[in-house]
Amino acid sequence: MRIVAGKHKGVRLDAPDGSATRPTSDRARENLFNILGHGEHAEKLRGGRVLELFAGTGALGLEALSRGASHCTFVETGKPALAALRANIAKCRAEDRSKVDTSDAFHLSRQSQPCDILLLDPPYKDGAVEQAIRTAMDAGAVGPETLVIAQLDPKTAWTLPDGFAQLDDRRYGAARFLFLMRD
Repeated sequence: MRIVAGKHKGVRLDAPDGSATRPTSDRARENLFNILGHGEHAEKLRGGRVLELFAGTGALGLEALSRGASHCTFVETGKPALAALRANIAKCRAEDRSKVDTSDAFHLSRQSQPCDILLLDPPYKDGAVEQAIRTAMDAGAVGPETLVIAQLDPKTAWTLPDGFAQLDDRRYGAARFLFLMRD
């Protein structure tokens, strides 16, 4: 697993042993960020503030930083994942543009301002996407212009949260990305 493009292109990322995390494949991440970097939401990425819930290794947030995001807050509770996340932030020399929050993403601490992009890869269980988005909204992380990108298993059932519009739905192998925004 590596950073696909941008300032930190080619940096190899650590991942904890075992199945506690599901790092997004390089191919899926590349496709996701090609959509972000060249689509109508490109300005949110360049210079934007990113919040990554269930960060795991931090691959999504670090890819965002590599491609021009100004700051990323990574939310993760698992000890092995936190060790890999902190090592990966250091490998990318992104300490000054990163914050690691060890709060439970389903009980997120109050955010000082909404993020431009919310990335989330919750546990693959029914209702997790909706619960995580509601929690982020309650914490002040989701504003009217926040682009929400949720990764889920293509077989996971989900319901569009109230007050949101689905902009896109993309599948790359075992990954499915939902692009949402408040309506």
